[in-house]
Amino acid sequence: MNTPEYHLYIDGEWMPGVSARPNVNPSDTSDVIGLYAQADAGLAHRAIAAAARARPAWAASTPQQRFDVLDAVGNELLARKEEIGRMLSREEGKTLPEGMGEVARAAMIFKFFAGEALRTPGDLLPSVRPNVGVEVFRQPVGTVGLITPWNFPIAIPAWKIAPALAYGNTVVFKPAELVPGSAWLLAEILSRTALPKGAFNLVMGAGSAVGQAFVDSPEVQAISFTGSVATGRRIIAGAAARGAKVQCEMGGKNPLVVLDDANLEQAVETAVQGSYFSTGQRCTASSKLIVTENIHDRFVKAMQARMATLNVGHALRAGVDIGPVVDERQLAQNLSYLDIARREGAQAITGGETLERDTTGYFQAPALVAGTEPGMRINREEVFGPVASVLRARDYDEALHLANDTEFGLASGICTTSLKYAAHFRQHAQAGMVMVNLPTAGVDYHVPFGGTKASSYGPREQGRHAAEFYTTVKTAYIAS
Repeated sequence: MNTPEYHLYIDGEWMPGVSARPNVNPSDTSDVIGLYAQADAGLAHRAIAAAARARPAWAASTPQQRFDVLDAVGNELLARKEEIGRMLSREEGKTLPEGMGEVARAAMIFKFFAGEALRTPGDLLPSVRPNVGVEVFRQPVGTVGLITPWNFPIAIPAWKIAPALAYGNTVVFKPAELVPGSAWLLAEILSRTALPKGAFNLVMGAGSAVGQAFVDSPEVQAISFTGSVATGRRIIAGAAARGAKVQCEMGGKNPLVVLDDANLEQAVETAVQGSYFSTGQRCTASSKLIVTENIHDRFVKAMQARMATLNVGHALRAGVDIGPVVDERQLAQNLSYLDIARREGAQAITGGETLERDTTGYFQAPALVAGTEPGMRINREEVFGPVASVLRARDYDEALHLANDTEFGLASGICTTSLKYAAHFRQHAQAGMVMVNLPTAGVDYHVPFGGTKASSYGPREQGRHAAEFYTTVKTAYIAS
């Protein structure tokens, strides 16, 4: 049986790349999903040039035209939720219900921004001078380069592509190399809409070639990136040097505080869902559990009991709670952090071992590391796997200090029945998103997403705040 091949989409045409990369199922490494074309810098610049040529036509499109395109994409994603969700779970490793849920979320993002295309905000104001009017309105920023990660192969592309097109920009899209299948299916849907030729382009390939082309090209007015801190900082430096607009969502080391007065059962479920579902491969995952004295031991014991019930296995099979780690490299990193925690003196580690199943895949038992200290690397660095550490705190004040003791600031959560502590935590947690009695991982599509400190750079993503990145503001003065 021949392995199917999938091409790039540039200037309204499907075309081969300079090479092809296999897309391998992490639940079953004998399953090669397809061969996906890889672009070099030359093809990336060709896509950028096509997007630049398409800019005037799409920028001049009406709100109704933009609505029609985005709403059609949303409708097709909903209609094909199971099919595309199966591809997503097959290539990324999250369970099929999670994969289908992510496709539905991507659909709603497109439909939300279809609506936003009809209500791009502006103001008509009187001047401080007589007989002068002032109009403040938004225009497209231009051609945008979009770089997305592997952990949300269709939701994150959706929350970048949809607002970019809604506000009249043209797009060159580079998905993560590990998960091209979902991106290709989304591009194929977009290729059949009424977008002008070149308004949307799919360029798969290495970041060193495609991403660098975005940074270097003067025809790319803005870059939106989700990925590692190190790569994000290189993009910020390179793009800012030529005056391009930059938006980066980077790492997270997200704390979940559990106070003595918390509902224990609710706190455990909140921690398990936030730390381990989607194999812990979420930038908002709860990777640092900060638990106060009087509930600490009961919490750890209850966590161990709940973790023992989790079924780790093939992502497409019924009854599986946690799928595989995305690839061999990520699995090795997870195991390395557990070894480091042991060497640094962590007192106990529950789980964490690799697991054998009836298919060859990257299966790992969820891990809980107890008896840790604030300075340990397991509490300082992002692991990005099904691994959570526990820190003991004397009281709320120390717990808040430990929660904020990180270079990151994406999400922060607390479990408590106290309105006093919940209100104080919402104000004083140093994070862009705060959850009370909810998992840190799990956000809505219609409100802002983003963090503080090393987690984020530039305007927020999602919701109406996306306009801050994908548009520029113009002020016009009119004498009567």
